[in-house]
Amino acid sequence: MKHAIEVSRLTKTYGSSRGITELDLCVDEGDIFGFIGPNGAGKSTTIRILLGMIKQNSGKARVFGMDTSENRIGILKRIGYMPSEAMFYPGVRVKDMIKLSADIRKKDCSKEAQYLCERFCVDTGRKIEELSLGNRKKVSIVCALQHNPDLLILDEPTSGLDPLMQKEFFDVLNERNEKGATIFFSSHVLSEIQHNCANAAIIREGKLILQDSIDNLSAANARRVTVHGIKTLPELSGISDINESSKGISFLFSGDINMLVSALAEYKLSDLSICEPDIEEIFMHYYQKEDE
Repeated sequence: MKHAIEVSRLTKTYGSSRGITELDLCVDEGDIFGFIGPNGAGKSTTIRILLGMIKQNSGKARVFGMDTSENRIGILKRIGYMPSEAMFYPGVRVKDMIKLSADIRKKDCSKEAQYLCERFCVDTGRKIEELSLGNRKKVSIVCALQHNPDLLILDEPTSGLDPLMQKEFFDVLNERNEKGATIFFSSHVLSEIQHNCANAAIIREGKLILQDSIDNLSAANARRVTVHGIKTLPELSGISDINESSKGISFLFSGDINMLVSALAEYKLSDLSICEPDIEEIFMHYYQKEDE
């Protein structure tokens, strides 16, 4: 399998401020890859290095085998980029901004642009400054997708979009992926990653915590346990993220499930449920492991 993105021991600092530290990352061609982390974790710094917008202090970054420090123009020809904040020239109409984006690439994208504008309900006759955040975001989507790039790099792409447009957006991404495009997008909305990605990496404070498939992340050695009818829990290792209510206690458990069942058998329970945690809980599980 060829790699669309390869990052090795990538480090970027901003004076005394942290950016990313010895980051290793690998994204296969044809993947839909999620880059997970809270705001300030280093996601945007990584993306800016991949685009050649900034240079790293050390380490290597390659896109389609090309070094980002040496082949920026060649890389950008194959990329569609959507920044977290949709910023455009003031005083320009939407249709002219979209055409300018295509002209920079020296491509006639009019047919695809029209299709995307219709699909995302973009009013091309309005001026950029007249648009809401969500509508500017939709213009950004058209500019990023209209030239049918081999790789889409999307930084927090759904912020500002309403739920219907978010669904439409991911439908389009999956259609592009089925045609061979690689999708790499950062997000702190973990449900987006779980529902749309095949693989993901978790980053915290500029360091990679974990990279794996969504299936393997979801199969982590942790379960969400909810017990009803008791007010205290047995003293077992592996219990975390405890939530108490008038009806019972819910917690994340990463220990031996047989020991848990045996310990709970000593209590008089009114109900018990054990299920796989959602990705938000998995995310917190790995963050807690990192703290330990």
